[in-house]
Amino acid sequence: MSSVLDTVLDTLAEHSDNPSAFLALNSGNEYFRDDRFEGACAYRRSGRHVLQFGGPFAAPEHRERLLDSFVAETGPRLVAVQLQRADAELYARRGFTVNQLGASYAVDLSCFTLRGSRFVRLRNKISRARRAGLEVAEVQHDDRRELDLLDDRWLRDKGRHVKELRFLVGQRTGPLQEHRRLFVGRIAGEAVGYVNYSPSYGSRPGWLHDLSRRRPDAPPGVMEALNATVMERFVADGAGWLHFGFTPFTGLGEEHEVPGSSRMFARFARLLAEHGKAIYPAASQLEYKEKWAPHAVLPEYIAFLGKPRVGAVWQLLRATNAV
Repeated sequence: MSSVLDTVLDTLAEHSDNPSAFLALNSGNEYFRDDRFEGACAYRRSGRHVLQFGGPFAAPEHRERLLDSFVAETGPRLVAVQLQRADAELYARRGFTVNQLGASYAVDLSCFTLRGSRFVRLRNKISRARRAGLEVAEVQHDDRRELDLLDDRWLRDKGRHVKELRFLVGQRTGPLQEHRRLFVGRIAGEAVGYVNYSPSYGSRPGWLHDLSRRRPDAPPGVMEALNATVMERFVADGAGWLHFGFTPFTGLGEEHEVPGSSRMFARFARLLAEHGKAIYPAASQLEYKEKWAPHAVLPEYIAFLGKPRVGAVWQLLRATNAV
């Protein structure tokens, strides 16, 4: 399996323009390849449905034919998620019903600053955490036990019915963890939070803020101070962008839809944007991302082979552990 992952990783690095593409390498995903074309499709199964992540990762001249080959292999119960605009247009041309599902957010590190009145509250939170003694360090990925314990406390604090999200979020384990960067915030030697970052490729290369955890009793501002410290390091390293990733049911707009989109699904997405807190914590995620005044807000899409189906949406929610 590691050779497959290495091949897919090489493809992502060379051809992907999806800022979250590294999540295609998450544990639990499978990969479709056709020897006639350079590239791969990442997917997982839920019930009778096939859930594809991020579109066909391939050289431009192979993308359409690789998608056709994947469709022929998987059949009519295919749903593709976290598509970029170019993907959305491709899928629409191939007979899919495509709708905006949300947006991703990114900061241009060449313009990064926390100066000015718009960042007063953020600077105050960061200062408060640093006065509490927060120290930030990059750690090796085999230093897992203290972070496993932090994960357990974080999840218990969410309530007994809450499950850890998966599929469309990052992870800090697996055979490719060495390609990520993991930063831990400690106070008095104890871990109070961490952020895991994955590489991003394409037209906005840099890093993806793909997974974070905070101890329930950590002082306010810990995660903001941790991320600000890492952003300063990324700037010093010459990184181009920091991506905050995809948030469903945010940034929705009719102007982002592609021809042939479903009005019914668009209404459904807006309904979840207003009332879907129990399904996905979109509002709190968006609040955190907007604190950093992102320079780019990129619409992301979902595509159904044929018409949108309630069963397909349900299986997607199951795959993400949202229900």
